[in-house]
Amino acid sequence: MDRLVSTSRLFPGHMRADVQAGVDRLFSGSPLRFFGIYEEHRYETLNFAALTRDGRNAHAIAPAQYHDVDVGESEPVKCLENGLWLCRTDDDLRYAVVLSSHREYSREAGTRIEIAVPAGAEGAEFAQRCFAELERAVNDARSYRGKVLSLDVDRGYSGRTRGIMVHKVPLVRRDDVILPEATLKLLDRNVLEFVGNRQKLRELGQSTRKGILLYGPPGTGKTHTIRYLASNLPGHTTLIITAAQVGALAQYMSLARLLQPAMVVIEDADLAARDREQMSSACDEVMLNELLNEMDGLKQDADILFVLTTNRPEQLESALASRPGRIDQAIEVPVPNEIGRKKLVQLYGRGLPLSDAIVGEAAQRTEGVSAAFIKELMRRVAQASIARDGGKTVESPDISQALDDMLFTGGKLNVKLLGGAREMARA
Repeated sequence: MDRLVSTSRLFPGHMRADVQAGVDRLFSGSPLRFFGIYEEHRYETLNFAALTRDGRNAHAIAPAQYHDVDVGESEPVKCLENGLWLCRTDDDLRYAVVLSSHREYSREAGTRIEIAVPAGAEGAEFAQRCFAELERAVNDARSYRGKVLSLDVDRGYSGRTRGIMVHKVPLVRRDDVILPEATLKLLDRNVLEFVGNRQKLRELGQSTRKGILLYGPPGTGKTHTIRYLASNLPGHTTLIITAAQVGALAQYMSLARLLQPAMVVIEDADLAARDREQMSSACDEVMLNELLNEMDGLKQDADILFVLTTNRPEQLESALASRPGRIDQAIEVPVPNEIGRKKLVQLYGRGLPLSDAIVGEAAQRTEGVSAAFIKELMRRVAQASIARDGGKTVESPDISQALDDMLFTGGKLNVKLLGGAREMARA
């Protein structure tokens, strides 16, 4: 044993799917032997030295233990809990590889790879080549690149994460975004066209990072707009951060740098970046400062796009909202106008036999409401139509009944909950 030397590397636990891919390429092709290992004490990190023990403390050979990791494909990636490979190179260099989970209290478990080789330059060079290959696999991040992601944050609000969640987001075309044409053009210029011109901007010495603020009343389509951007940014990875996850911002930004070009979406930004005078604790200010530092700390050539959303733009901290370089463009996502309301009625009632008169009436009677309100309205219209004749026709009383339930029978609170107009809520 004193003629062996072991070296280890620790990789982030949430990147274990890519580590596994690298391990499979390097060691799983034709090992002399492979063993799963029974770990009696899960709080200890398994290493090569521990495997040399005998007697009552010896580790036992066990079936290989895997867990499935969802990477957004048809099949999950099977990742080993632990394993021991005994291998030999074409040059007859014998070596051993140990894969295990590195466990440390209050921190995310990492994936530990240890390589034991004979002492000497040949073994040391071989081990370094293997680690370089594993690092390339993690940096390539093929399992997650170009997808819509969020971190599975520990419910203890410690900022720890248990892994990466891949969101299956439906494709959203431009025609599916019901916004005023001027708003859509502003969005396209500041996001899609900006991304398309990044290389030219870089050649001219201009920054390739950007910050966008989407603001407007609840239910007007800010989340839908995010899906449109994610669908139309080829090669970009989208990271979704809710206000409750800002504690994991550092990990999100590490992931964004790794997976760039990336779009980092911070939902309900006013909850994490409210005006300092409205903060209730030191923790609020710490989160704000961390957000500002991350947005400032990016290099000018970082291909990272920040998109913040809020229902209350007036509550945003001025250091964030009023400084170019953090937020470069604010874009209002307003309640739909009459043309937009007609399109929404047709979109959400596409399975119903809607006449032009019914579409016009529904649009005319919903002035000032949100897109979410119209979506619920059309569901109730469909329900009324089904109750009358199985959904074969839609009549004016169907609209009246649905609006009566949504605006009047349920009271003012119901109007607010469903995204009705403020004038309706005050009526």
